[in-house]
Amino acid sequence: MSILEVRDLVTRFHTRRGVVRAVDGVSFDVEAGETVALVGESGSGKSVTAMSILNMVRAPGRVESGQVRYRGRDVLAMGDSELRRVRGGGIGMIFQDPMSSLNPVMRIRDQLTEAMLAHGKFTGQAARDRAVHLMGLVGIPDPAARLADYPHAFSGGMRQRVMIAMAVANAPDVIIADEPTTALDVTVQAQILDLLASLNRELGTAVVLITHNLGVVARLCQRVNVMYGGRIVESATVDELFAAPRHPYTRGLLAATPRLAAARGSTLTPIDGRPPDLIDPIQGCAFAPRCAMAREMCTRHEPALEVVSVGHRAACWLPDLTMAPPDRPVGGDVPPPPTGIPLLEVRDLTRHFPVHRNLFGRARAVVRSVDGVNLTIAPGETLGLVGESGCGKSTLGKVLVGIHPATSGTVTYEGADVTGPYGLGAKRMRRNIQMVFQDPYSSLNPRMSIGRVLREPLDVHGLARGADADRRVAELLELVGLAPEMADRYPHEFSGGQRQRIAIARALAVGPRLIVCDEPVSALDVSLQAQVINLLRDLQRRLGLAYLFIAHDLAVVRHLSHRIAVMYLGQIVEIGPAERLTEAPLHPYTASLLSAVPEPDPALERRRERILLTGDVPSPLDPPPGCRFHGRCPIGPAHRPERVICATTPPPLTQVSADRYAACHFPGELTTGLHTITRAAQR
Repeated sequence: MSILEVRDLVTRFHTRRGVVRAVDGVSFDVEAGETVALVGESGSGKSVTAMSILNMVRAPGRVESGQVRYRGRDVLAMGDSELRRVRGGGIGMIFQDPMSSLNPVMRIRDQLTEAMLAHGKFTGQAARDRAVHLMGLVGIPDPAARLADYPHAFSGGMRQRVMIAMAVANAPDVIIADEPTTALDVTVQAQILDLLASLNRELGTAVVLITHNLGVVARLCQRVNVMYGGRIVESATVDELFAAPRHPYTRGLLAATPRLAAARGSTLTPIDGRPPDLIDPIQGCAFAPRCAMAREMCTRHEPALEVVSVGHRAACWLPDLTMAPPDRPVGGDVPPPPTGIPLLEVRDLTRHFPVHRNLFGRARAVVRSVDGVNLTIAPGETLGLVGESGCGKSTLGKVLVGIHPATSGTVTYEGADVTGPYGLGAKRMRRNIQMVFQDPYSSLNPRMSIGRVLREPLDVHGLARGADADRRVAELLELVGLAPEMADRYPHEFSGGQRQRIAIARALAVGPRLIVCDEPVSALDVSLQAQVINLLRDLQRRLGLAYLFIAHDLAVVRHLSHRIAVMYLGQIVEIGPAERLTEAPLHPYTASLLSAVPEPDPALERRRERILLTGDVPSPLDPPPGCRFHGRCPIGPAHRPERVICATTPPPLTQVSADRYAACHFPGELTTGLHTITRAAQR
């Protein structure tokens, strides 16, 4: 039976520009013990729907009509005291950003017990005992001791676990999880999803999962509601929706999603255009302006959400029409030169940050962010760099562009050593190596027009002035797929994907040969992500660029890269061609990362066996002896006590085959594929 019923929910925001129709007639049910997904691009109304269910929409927004029935009672008609009992007591909420949801000046113990005492289900010692139990339930080691810590002492994944503990503290019937894994590494994401699944399975807790990651939906959910323009446009079981999507928007989301099983030469298919402006009244189907199969009726009349097959509903006039392929070229990879001088060569590179200085200014400890890295990048090649947060990926990129000086080692650019005091930080080298950061909004000056942003590097390097600079700005905007007329606009007037295009244009302004891309698509919706990935590949073909592409999503990295380097705790543990590395990894850490990547295929997800890593990455202040991964390794001494060598002797990065390198005493023993995981050593 349905424990939560949402009927004709309408939420609007009354602003100076007009009325924003954020949620416009949404209806769905959630049954006890079920996991239901709300998916769609940013701005589709998912999060506002979640806030509306708990009647938590703040001014200038308000829920204007509809019903939200929890156990038969309308939440929207409840008084304040009853509503407080439902919030946290009957329906829990996990917010996207745990740091902004946790009080930074309160210990975790106080925040957990406060949530329980406020509802009166637990008192005094019982609440404190349950707090310890909850911390253990969500997989936080040494729970009694960690309760005394403040939020800043936890990693992002651990803070999200604390948020889950708070959400289940009063044993609610329903948990609403709003993008709970968006900013997390794939390994931490896998742990969070496994935790939600266990709560769903063992406690019978229903989950409403809000996300734009279709792989997460395939792994965790039973039913899916696809939202667009404040409305549900398709609803089905997870198997039915992935096997036979009936709305062109759903098909577009699936086509834009990178997959580990897809051919690397294929081009992702992003959804053209932008989501609708919810201030303007929408006539007809909201998706019609972006739909390749739209007809006249689609622009005149709004389609109702109707049954198209058993358990499957779609709001489309033409649900049985096959969507025509987009009229865009499909390009293959740019093969890197097999021989010749590398464009960039890194040898024994380290970057240590001193901490805990004494009275004389001497460091008593150092953070070994980058600790003996060796790699090469050929002209026109994309080298993917993957690993969990804290492994040193971004620090390595910043050393290469001169933001951080190297502590030791050498960096060679086109055969010349550039690691000295006038190395990559010098102006002449900044032209050759540029960087694109993760958050384009924070890397663009909000007070400067886009034209000024793009002219600035031209002025600094003396490349163009006056009319020549204006022409170059227009060329750069066209190069990244934006209109030259947009040069007078400011960053806040662009979408996230457009801002990332502008950041790429700024990096291209000085004519570099290598661009360091630091998580350039991790914060973007799947369609915007596809647009940026296709743009990077197109620019590489046209300009012969080389990329160091830093990310933690191996499906994205595999799609774009020629070779992949895997980094763990400041060191490269495996490097090799993208396809062979992802099909048959040599290092257990690489196998674990691949195992954690969710594929947008429910049938495949049910067949896959997973390696769930326990714990966080060790501190770079005090790296473990021997192999730095041995404490978390599924074939290490924790599982095979006779393998003392892993805990005592650091394995060097050695050549295993013609183009494969691994830093492991037992390379290839743990192999993960797309369908199965073979554990030859574990009997």
